Amino acid sequence: MDAAKTKLIVITGPFGAGLKDIVAELLDSGKDLTTVTPVTARKMKDGEQNGIGFFFYDLEGWNAMKESGDLLEATELAGNDYGTSRRLVKEALQSGKHVLLLLEPERAAQVKRNMPEAYCLYVEPADPAQLRARYAKTARNSYELTARMELAAEQRAESGYCDARVDSTDPAAAVLEIRKLIDRL
Repeated sequence: MDAAKTKLIVITGPFGAGLKDIVAELLDSGKDLTTVTPVTARKMKDGEQNGIGFFFYDLEGWNAMKESGDLLEATELAGNDYGTSRRLVKEALQSGKHVLLLLEPERAAQVKRNMPEAYCLYVEPADPAQLRARYAKTARNSYELTARMELAAEQRAESGYCDARVDSTDPAAAVLEIRKLIDRL
């Protein structure tokens, strides 16, 4: 594929919509797809290696990436910073492959703001009852179930930045639909 025709493709949607499985299948089946390793400012844990799972930065390096505009998106989770490097995405796009990222909706929105040419897909079951059933399997109580459903509804309502929507009720069909959308890029 011509590097000039490659795209950053962001897949997002609510927790529990089967996104990890869909993205894994897409990456396994598409020779024209790759991903980039995320970046973090957290300390390496025992057994971790820089560049495998994450690229690790100290706080000074992290802040330099932020100030230079290299972070397409960033978030703090449990006191640690995580994000996606614009430089790494551009390098991967130069390889002649589309770059596929799986991000939470808030992080996907950041990418779309910082790189409007990115193609964003919102993936969720068409039937909210299916999402509720998935959440019910792991929710510790009815309050948690309700909170997850409310968050999913908020994320859906705020997903107008996405370029397309895909139904994940049937994951195999979702993979085929996303593949068709990618092939048209």
